[in-house]
Amino acid sequence: MHRGGGSPSAAANYLLCTNCRKVLRKDKRIRVSQPLTRGPSAFIPEKEVFQTDTVDERTNFLVEEYSTSGRLDNITQVMSLHTPYLESFLRSQFYMLRMDGPLPLPHRHYIAVMAAARHQCSYLINMHVDEFLKTGGIAEWLNGLEYVPQRLKNLNEINKLLAHRPWLITKEHIQKLVKTGENNWSLPELVHAVVLLTHYHALASFVFGSGINPERDPEISNGFRLVPVNSFCVCDLANDNNIENASLTGGSFGIVDSLSELEALMGRMKRLQEEREDEEASQEEMTTRFEKEKKESLFVVSGDTFHSFPHSDYEDDRIITADVSRYIEDPGFGYEDFARRGEEHLPTFRAQDYTWENHGFSLVNRLYSDIGHLLDEKFRMVYSLTYNTMATHEGVDTTTLRRALFNYVHCMFGIRYDDYDYGEVNQLLERSLKVYIKTVTCYPERTTKRMYDSYWRQFKHSEKVHVNLLLMEARMQAELLYALRAITRHLT
Repeated sequence: MHRGGGSPSAAANYLLCTNCRKVLRKDKRIRVSQPLTRGPSAFIPEKEVFQTDTVDERTNFLVEEYSTSGRLDNITQVMSLHTPYLESFLRSQFYMLRMDGPLPLPHRHYIAVMAAARHQCSYLINMHVDEFLKTGGIAEWLNGLEYVPQRLKNLNEINKLLAHRPWLITKEHIQKLVKTGENNWSLPELVHAVVLLTHYHALASFVFGSGINPERDPEISNGFRLVPVNSFCVCDLANDNNIENASLTGGSFGIVDSLSELEALMGRMKRLQEEREDEEASQEEMTTRFEKEKKESLFVVSGDTFHSFPHSDYEDDRIITADVSRYIEDPGFGYEDFARRGEEHLPTFRAQDYTWENHGFSLVNRLYSDIGHLLDEKFRMVYSLTYNTMATHEGVDTTTLRRALFNYVHCMFGIRYDDYDYGEVNQLLERSLKVYIKTVTCYPERTTKRMYDSYWRQFKHSEKVHVNLLLMEARMQAELLYALRAITRHLT
């Protein structure tokens, strides 16, 4: 870990936590007491999330109708902070897992496991290993990819690219899957698989971004070790960072600062609204602002508090447990900035050339009946969801903020909207929020409680969950657009 001019002996006294990227003294002892936190989330106080005995009737009804496990799991409890969205989410997820479709039920859960494994999401892996067995899956497949049929194994490449660099997917990837003789995929089967992969990549972002705790289930049929989401890292315990301390530096930090931060954000939102009414930027200026934002996203490093370590130094040192690695190939393959320095060969995906509304929606619906309607309802729901509040303020139009969050995710995946002024992203999203967004979207397994706490300190937890829902759906839509565009090119 020696860097620059420091003495090697001093550097030898420190190490970098492979879980949350914090710098630790080697003489600190790590003592772990399970469970680390109570309730469905390690980030949100238990009393702020609806519990099973106080959940409203609507949520109970939704769980009874659409939960594949038949119980109120931790994801559902956290999402129940936004019941209108929860209904869209559960209906679409139930359809892709349980209703009539091209793929057999066990295959659907195995694909979910493969998708979750790209981000080492043990929560989702455990859940779908159980569901895989309950729906008649062959237990031997759980020993790893070498035990599964070749056609399932053939999904590896598209799983890897969708999860980390979807812009690399071409019609050749599609052709390879649909034209491989006895192991070929039909287009309806492939679309079903793509919907599942993108759904579970994005859901892994929500699990890590919301600090979802492992389910407390004494009867774990698969024998896996239930590891806590790496939200509140065990190394925090060694550093005497009490989990109840929700601020970044403790004490009375930032009450005045965070209040003024809120007022400043509201002021910028109002100013942007007025400026948009007064004058409209030229198309050239809009393009320039997108390219500027795209390049600036290079310098938003996941785990930004560790910026003294070059990004490449910790890119490939992740420890992937055997439970996870058996379901993936090429575990070192990860997100790489769309706009890497010195590389201009990747064309920007102009959203107007291939939109969800005009292209993706109809293709999905044609090949996998009705899922397009359910996904469309879910995308529209999360994008328009608002309570017209910001922290303690009411009657606030949050449209510009929601649009900035959604479009910033797409920007990191190289997708540009011609009619959007990307200058708004820089005005509305502070650096700590950008770090959080990039981490949750691109490297969700690195998300920490510290990152979650560091932005919007005066906002309610339900508002931060709303942010995570927007990030999740923006990510899913970005992956889907690249995959569906490749399928369209294959068909034409």
